Amino acid sequence: MPASSLKAFRDPSSVAVVGASDDQAKWGYWLARGALSGAHRRDVYLVNGSAATVQNETAYSSISALPGVPELVVLCVPPRFVTEVVREALAAGVKAFLGITAGVLEEEALGAMIRAAGARIIGPNSLGLFDASSSLQLAWGHFSPGPLAIISQSGQLGSELAILAARAGMGVSRFVSIGNQLDVNAAELVADLADHEQSKIIALYLESFTSGVQLVETIRDLSLAGKTTLVLTTGASDASQRLAQSHTGSLTSALDTVDAACRAAGAIRVATPTELVNAARYLSVAAKPASRRTALISDSGGQGGIAADVAAVHGLDAPIFSEQLQRQLAEILPAGAAVSNPIDLAGAGEANLDVYADLVEVLMSSGEVDSVVLSGYFGCYGSDTPAIEARELSVADRMADIVKAAGMPLVVHSMSSDSAVVARLWADGIPTYPGIEIALRTLSLAAQLSASPGRVLGSPEQKLAEPESGYWQARAFLAELGISAPEGRLANNRADVARASEELRYPLVLKAGWLEHKSEHDGVKLGLGSAEQLMAAFEDMQARLGDGEYVVEEQDIRQNTVEVLVGARQDRDFGPVVTVGAGGTETELHKDISVELAPVDHATALEMIGRLKCLPLLQGWRGRPATDIQALAAMVVSISEAVAANQNITEFEVNPIRVAPEGALAVDALVLTAAAVNA
Repeated sequence: MPASSLKAFRDPSSVAVVGASDDQAKWGYWLARGALSGAHRRDVYLVNGSAATVQNETAYSSISALPGVPELVVLCVPPRFVTEVVREALAAGVKAFLGITAGVLEEEALGAMIRAAGARIIGPNSLGLFDASSSLQLAWGHFSPGPLAIISQSGQLGSELAILAARAGMGVSRFVSIGNQLDVNAAELVADLADHEQSKIIALYLESFTSGVQLVETIRDLSLAGKTTLVLTTGASDASQRLAQSHTGSLTSALDTVDAACRAAGAIRVATPTELVNAARYLSVAAKPASRRTALISDSGGQGGIAADVAAVHGLDAPIFSEQLQRQLAEILPAGAAVSNPIDLAGAGEANLDVYADLVEVLMSSGEVDSVVLSGYFGCYGSDTPAIEARELSVADRMADIVKAAGMPLVVHSMSSDSAVVARLWADGIPTYPGIEIALRTLSLAAQLSASPGRVLGSPEQKLAEPESGYWQARAFLAELGISAPEGRLANNRADVARASEELRYPLVLKAGWLEHKSEHDGVKLGLGSAEQLMAAFEDMQARLGDGEYVVEEQDIRQNTVEVLVGARQDRDFGPVVTVGAGGTETELHKDISVELAPVDHATALEMIGRLKCLPLLQGWRGRPATDIQALAAMVVSISEAVAANQNITEFEVNPIRVAPEGALAVDALVLTAAAVNA
């Protein structure tokens, strides 16, 4: 089987279950039972070394005893027998294996043997496979067909996702427990969903992101094809424990980078299995909002107030409506009803159920919002008062027609979770949840997908000469990138210092250029106002720190500056990453950062800056003039391109960059290369 083909794991012509059993407490029972459920589509062979029949079907003693060569062999035998079974199967011409067994001895050697034979394996330590379109079930339990594809590094967590989806009335199109990824990896399995028509939404659980660059590209391609990926992971992976020599590395976590990868791919990261299923169910029926502007409707003032607070927590914007829109809403509602957003029905719903649909129609045609949230009693009227259930169902249908015509989502929080009206709302494409926090969090996730549809990363072609270690060399590298630094001189001795004092403008700064963290070693002296102060500072620093490359610079004394950090590094899984954040010596204290996969364009750089908490300082705080944010964005772009084009640069940090109304100036920098780190 060619390395690029995974057909044997989707729709094999024949399957052999090695370790098939009649014991319902064993994996071999469920694998055999599942395999036999697809016997109308493929040949199924059951292998058991000590039984003539299994589940009333003929059992064979070994692979070599089979009447044909199976396309896929399922390994469900004790660990000590796995290598022997694989060797026998390879000799027979088998090209695909599903490894259920955990704790396989000499696993790497097993993988090498399989690859050498041109074969593939999913697992070991896999919980199995399911494909609804091909009647392939090689896993414990039961699956119902649906639009959700589950690819999970944790088999049991994948099973939980399938169970939660089933409880929510949502079926599974494909299930793959990838196990130890000895050969076939997650990126390949995600890519294999491209032409899988039944899979509309992909649930991806990973603890490690091997082949992360490939995975991002694959998910972006799926997004362009209309398939949405929801990513679930943990923050305790090895990636979050990296040792970093710069602020850039120490400030970011594994989840920061995964979030950046999701934005680049057009995916979203969710926090829990329940959140994933809630989002998947929403996406299976409703449109993504074009923005975060939402209208909040409630038939209770208290519930409306809580909805407004929760919406703010999840980054949704409940704008104050225009006077014209407020007048339109007031014509529908009783006098005194709140109409500015949120909207309080003030009892209008009990008097006339049509008011719910009337409000939705006005709001969706207003052009002032891109989603509507209804919170409260709707969905309960008919179950509490059966005589009006038909009327409530009719209003639900009318709202569905309005939603369809507007192409805009309506999300409902209902105090009922299982009424006929709630079921009708879901059937009509209106997501309905029993908690306002679930409704608004899910809407926020959908809005996030609209805001980050994915982007092509690209590969800058121009490669600059690899910089040498030290701040003076870093300054030269910045100059090649077009990034400005203060006028400066290299000083190795007293004569160099004296010359610098004559050629530069005061006040001056003296730096021990070879130190990575200068301030921690008192390797920086600011505000040197005379030749005598400069020389005294040099003599003191040299006595304490020894000989080396010292740098004398003109101090930036521009007014209304903001210190910012821009850094980039090579991530083990996702490749080049760029960071922008609050800079200076308090960088770790603020932990105010934005992260993206590199390279970024100017628009993406501006978006990164726009996410910072220190943005108001850059925009002009309390009457101060705005700084040159465009110049800062240009630096972010240049640094991101430099690291993307030069993979030997492991870390590149410029901190601080002093951003003023007149432009941005880099006043310290650190460049680490692979050669320097490994020296």
